[in-house]
Amino acid sequence: MSDATDPWLIVGLGNPGPDYAANRHNVGFMVADLLAARIGGKFKRAQKAQAQVLEGRIGPPGPASRRVILVKPMSYMNLSGGPVTALRDFYKVPTDHVVAVHDELDVDYGSLRLKLGGGDNGHNGLKSMTKAMGPDYHRVRFGIGRPPGRMQVADFVLKDFSSTERKELEFLVDRSADAVECLLAEGLERAQSAYNS
Repeated sequence: MSDATDPWLIVGLGNPGPDYAANRHNVGFMVADLLAARIGGKFKRAQKAQAQVLEGRIGPPGPASRRVILVKPMSYMNLSGGPVTALRDFYKVPTDHVVAVHDELDVDYGSLRLKLGGGDNGHNGLKSMTKAMGPDYHRVRFGIGRPPGRMQVADFVLKDFSSTERKELEFLVDRSADAVECLLAEGLERAQSAYNS
């Protein structure tokens, strides 16, 4: 069982490379980048896994501060489980201190949902993580809504946010980063009541 001194592994899910950078599927990377900016650090290539990592602390100075390892897997979405599990083991992070930040089709755009455990809902990044280490990690689910008309899900998630969506995107990424910080500082129930919408 984890305790307050254990580190947290915050995993932003996405695909590497400039072609994917602004895709809906890469919102996890966007949140991870903002958290890195708040910490005041830069991602570096991990020695132990195919990923970029940044170690730091989140929260006010003192006992409320949490040690975190921010992670952006560089393995492509459907292979995220390998790098995440390697880093979880290397940093000795309990599985319930792993947080996946990811896009979620079944949540409306502009809404967030936080939860612990559960299924993958067809999300290849979660599917890979769950296969590698079981389902008992936290999720910060960033709603992207369902594709319009007959558009295939794969095409929808690999498209950039629409111009209408982009008007709110910066605010929503900021809110998601706040939700991660609240989860670490105050626990899941408090974060759910503050941020689930």
